[in-house]
Amino acid sequence: MIVVTGGAGFIGSQLIRHLNQQGITDILVVDRMGTSDKYRNLVGLSFSDYVDKDTFIEQLDSLAAGAKTVFHEGACSSTTETDGTYMMANNYTYSKRLLAWCLNNTVDFLYASSASVYGNGEQGFGETPGSEAPLNVYGFSKWVFDQHVRAQLAQQPTSQILGLRYFNVFGPGEGHKGTMASVVHHFFERLKTDKTLALFEGSREFLRDFIYIDDVVAINQYFYQSRQSGIVNCGTGTARSFYDLACAMQAVIPEAQLAFIPFPDHLVGKYQAYTQADCTQLRGLGCSHTSLAIESAVKRYYYQLTQGGNHG
Repeated sequence: MIVVTGGAGFIGSQLIRHLNQQGITDILVVDRMGTSDKYRNLVGLSFSDYVDKDTFIEQLDSLAAGAKTVFHEGACSSTTETDGTYMMANNYTYSKRLLAWCLNNTVDFLYASSASVYGNGEQGFGETPGSEAPLNVYGFSKWVFDQHVRAQLAQQPTSQILGLRYFNVFGPGEGHKGTMASVVHHFFERLKTDKTLALFEGSREFLRDFIYIDDVVAINQYFYQSRQSGIVNCGTGTARSFYDLACAMQAVIPEAQLAFIPFPDHLVGKYQAYTQADCTQLRGLGCSHTSLAIESAVKRYYYQLTQGGNHG
């Protein structure tokens, strides 16, 4: 059995879709539905059972019995969440408990870390403590769990422990994330009613490492098969501007018009101007996957959306 926490979420549901395509259906989905419509991400997928995240962690021995691998994608991913107690309980304490169970039961553990641990990136984006300086409690929760993982890895465990530091992931299945969905998603939503793509002034200089969900799944697949351990960046290694992204969308929706709006005062000094994954370690571990350029990724995303597939 494979366990996928956050299985109804963006990345978790796409991992399940990929596993299904390989004929794997003995999957336990762990999540918290709440009042969102992310259940739509699971429609059409095959899995053996679903359980609430709190019930799961309370009854690990019985519910996870027989598991071979855990994909731990569940987390509070809101970078604007200010309740540090909630964030740490959800992202750090929960993750520690699940990892301890996996180590005690020789279960492989692949989890979602985040490029947010790098903060403003002044010290680069290599997977070293010297590069890490989170700017919010979400990034801190991911960073402190990475430190715990490093301590466990130093003990040379039998189980695989693999953390992927996701950069700016976008693609089908992210609609339920609301304001935390990618700028690509928000652009597509706006284009349904308004053919104007509004960009902040200076968007030619705001650069991000945008990576498509299919590429994230492929990198997860590589490490699932190779069973290598570590904390590894999951990005394209190339920074592109928001202006480039808008132009890529304009290429698939020619009637879209670009417009520039003033940069909001409340974001001055709090806006990450640049991210770019250092892929040295990713390549050193043998992952040669080549990610899509944003032009190809945006075209694929648009095609998938307009086909009306079961992506929430």
